[in-house]
Amino acid sequence: MGLTFAEVEQFKVQGYLIKEGVYNNMDLQPLCDGLTKAIQDKCDQLIAEGQLDRDFADTSFETRLTQLYRHNPDAGQQVLAPIWSGRFHGEGMLQALRHPSLIDCVADLIGPDIVATSIYRVRPKVPGYLGGEVPWHQDAGYSMRHCYDYVMITCWIPLVDATVENGCLWVIPQSHQSGIIQHYTGGHAGFLEIAPEDLPVGAMPLEMSVGSVLFMTSMTPHASFENKTDVVRWSIDLRYQDFEVPNNIDEIPQDYTPDRDPVTMACHPGEAYFVIQDTEHPERELKDPAGFAALRQQWDRERVHGGGRGWTPLSEREIKSS
Repeated sequence: MGLTFAEVEQFKVQGYLIKEGVYNNMDLQPLCDGLTKAIQDKCDQLIAEGQLDRDFADTSFETRLTQLYRHNPDAGQQVLAPIWSGRFHGEGMLQALRHPSLIDCVADLIGPDIVATSIYRVRPKVPGYLGGEVPWHQDAGYSMRHCYDYVMITCWIPLVDATVENGCLWVIPQSHQSGIIQHYTGGHAGFLEIAPEDLPVGAMPLEMSVGSVLFMTSMTPHASFENKTDVVRWSIDLRYQDFEVPNNIDEIPQDYTPDRDPVTMACHPGEAYFVIQDTEHPERELKDPAGFAALRQQWDRERVHGGGRGWTPLSEREIKSS
């Protein structure tokens, strides 16, 4: 598929690009099936333990977690836990990460040799779930400071149509050109957050259809807000970089010791990196779902020492007087 010259230029100037039709429904179905299985497995466990009395298996993928969370918020939270963020590594995840049409587009932005990271996220934005609302931030705010000058690509992909009403992404065009903005810890729902007084102007919502992809730079400010519908706004966000960006390929979690110099670390030390495309050594490419799951579990089990980002708590910020 790939990107046109005009699309690449828009990405460079605006800091984002929406490409329609990168995935079709059949492309995404294995991932949806894998997520459905993860939901069912957790429901079965909770029912066996007496913590849940029904699993809502007769409802649709788009609404099941809404019904479950409203019926039993505590059980709903437990069902979300193995899915939310980067914990899910089941059926369809590696396939989505390696989708040829997506990788063609990424290659047009960073070149043919591509590394992916386990900083992928599965985001079931359930109505009423506080953690589904992500405050304004740049993805670079979560990376090590020595990585700010590198190009890292975020691909945000809705699994249902994303609208203003169900919590689509908002971005601030062109603001990526100004570099990193001050972030604070302890923001909404525990996320990093850019304070309102530091936020550039020009925010706009990006409604998207299933199968389209939003490409963003790691410096593009973005956020998503309340889901006011009955539909779970399912989405995934995937991240890619070239071989020059610091990574932890061929390392193990134990390599990250407290005395290690932070500038020698991967941009996200606690997340596993893996090769998607290597034109000279294709044997390095991770294609086996079982190997992918094992890699993800290896790094998920360990508490990796990754230095610090240096951000201060939101509650301690000094608000500048006008």
